[in-house]
Formats: sequence, structure tokens, C-alpha cells
Amino acid sequence: MSLKMPSIKHCCSCIRALALLGLFLAPSAFSESAIVWQGSWQQGSLLLGQINPSDNISYAGEPIKTTDDGRFLFGLGRNAQGSSKFIVSSPNGAVTEVEYPIAERQYQIQRVEGVPQHTVKPPAEQLQRIKSDSALVKEARREVTLSTDFLKGFIKPLDGPKTGVYGSQRFYNGVPKSPHYGVDYAAPTGTKVIAPAAGVVRLAHRDLFYSGGTLIIDHGHGLSSSFLHLSDILVSVGSRVERGDAIARVGATGRATGPHLDWRMNWRAVRVDPELVLKAFPAQ
Repeated sequence: MSLKMPSIKHCCSCIRALALLGLFLAPSAFSESAIVWQGSWQQGSLLLGQINPSDNISYAGEPIKTTDDGRFLFGLGRNAQGSSKFIVSSPNGAVTEVEYPIAERQYQIQRVEGVPQHTVKPPAEQLQRIKSDSALVKEARREVTLSTDFLKGFIKPLDGPKTGVYGSQRFYNGVPKSPHYGVDYAAPTGTKVIAPAAGVVRLAHRDLFYSGGTLIIDHGHGLSSSFLHLSDILVSVGSRVERGDAIARVGATGRATGPHLDWRMNWRAVRVDPELVLKAFPAQ
């Protein structure tokens, strides 16, 4: 595969660079580009960037944590639009502005009419529980650690028929439901689920309203995996798991119509596509 570097031009206060796709390069590449990338610039992608270790980088006015050798993660949501702009600052005072356009994707949309109204909206008596569940999940993802478990890559947590994809959405009686943010694998109840990468368990809850048995593993730098509708959880909060370890069993708990695993991934609050993560960052 050929390497595409951003074209660079000078302006009065900064240097702008533009690239549709970047690949991870050695530090020697920094003489030509302020940032080099692994991953694709499309909606739902997770990207691994690298800057000169002595530089600092920010996005939307917020600094991004980097590893000792200048690597960092960045996620694009399902509906990310336009472009992403970064500011790289060097110790000598030089400032480089780098901008990357985001490619849009087409998602599966289903429209279903004649659905009983009580199945379209959750019962009023469950709204407080749903709110509490959401707070638990947000708290589990709140801390951004310096762990670099994500650098060793990912494997599928389950081998099985794929029955759901990232970004798909259903409309019931004309009412849009939340998009699906994971990948679904069909499997019998009790099938073993393994860790796609190493990390630390941040949430292990056996009965959330929507997702039932739910497990969240932190892979470092704000990247986490969530496993939904589990019948059994084999690890506890705070425990460390290695890639390939048995962590749970498939179920049909929560708002599930049948046994399957729903695997989701987040970079901070951004929901990314696990299938794109597997493609861009296979296990090493």
C-alpha cells in the first residue's frame, strides 16, 4: 500500500496540511508531516496518531494525552461531519495546524410500521432506572488512563454469525430509535466471550435495563470495550484481563430478542465501530 502524506503550504500564522488517509510511520517521517496516522478517515473510525515526542497536540481546544513516544488515539463518531483539525505545538514555539476531511458512510435503515406503542417507548416507571444505568456506564468510562494495552491490537471476542452492524437504525411507526453502535454475533446462551485486548475491568453489572448483563473493559487512553446482554460475567471490577482471556458468557438479558453478543467500543464519549478497529489494529 502506498503512503500518502499531506500536502503542506505556508500561511501567515500556521501550516495547514490535508490528507484523506494516513499510515503509522517511524519518527523520521516528522520532517515531512506534523502527524502520521494508522487508520482511515471515515465515520466510526478509531485512529492512532503519532507526533514528535517533544511536541504537544490539541483538538477543539483540548489537549490530547500522548504516550512517551508521541502516540495517541482519536475517534470519529457515527455522524462526524466535515473535517477534524488539530494543533501541534513545538518547544521552539512553532505551531502547525493540520486538518483531515472525514468520509461519510451509508448505514442500514429499517422502517417498521404497526408496532404496538408500548414497545416503542420504555415504561414510565423504568425511566429513573434507565437514568441510573446511564450514569453507571458514564462513570465507568470517565477516567482516561495512561495504559497502552490498545497498542498490541485486537481480536474478535467471539466467532459466530454477524447479525448486527455499527450505525444501523430502525424507525418504529415513524419514530427513530437510537442507532446501533456495536457489532452483534449470534451464539447460543452460555457461549464463552473472550477479551479482544488486554485491559482493566471498569464495570461488571448483571442487570442493566437495556443491556442486561454488561461488562466494560478499559484498554487505556480513553478506549474501552463494552459487552452487552451477557448471561454470566466471569471477571470482577478492578481485575486485569489479557487478550484471549475468558471474560463472560453470551445471553439474552436486557432488551434482547435472542441470545447474542453485542460488542461496542468507545473512545471517551465517542462511539466507534469495532469492525473498523479490527481492520486497522489487528493483534500483533
